Amino acid sequence: MRTTIHLTAAVVLLVIPPIAARNIGPVAHAPWSQAPAADAADIAEGMRLYLQKGDCQACHGWAADGRKMDSQMPDGSNLRETRLDRARLTQTIKCGRPGTGMPAFDKFAYSDGRCGLKQADLKTPMPDPPATFQQREIDLVVAFLMQKVVGKGPMDHAKCVEFWGSDVDACKEFK
Repeated sequence: MRTTIHLTAAVVLLVIPPIAARNIGPVAHAPWSQAPAADAADIAEGMRLYLQKGDCQACHGWAADGRKMDSQMPDGSNLRETRLDRARLTQTIKCGRPGTGMPAFDKFAYSDGRCGLKQADLKTPMPDPPATFQQREIDLVVAFLMQKVVGKGPMDHAKCVEFWGSDVDACKEFK
């Protein structure tokens, strides 16, 4: 006697939008989350994008310590003390943080669902960024932040000089 068994395979794909993913606790770090060290020109370009094109200093401060430059701007996080890894920092710059003052620097972040939600799904509109970034520019800003800011602790004179590359006026307050 021959018995035929029919197997039905069900594949369930659980998709957690990146915005919601930050609320689920610790995440294993994938090998790709640790990029190789960028060269000095890339770090300088990332710093320029942070300070000028993205005007990140308006909310996060020039030293990325949360001491903002403009009292009209929202309070930005202290990026020197952030626990975001490279992948989450990239995601935050790209997609912003809905419901906060952090804008999405990717022009299409919520138009095509690349950030897990569409514009209509957002409870409140995202603030407009000063400019939008291409993915390479986001990567440069993240490389700068990882090299010069994240995990570096509070700013002091030596860190200020290292940050700017010379003893600039901004470093005088730390002497």
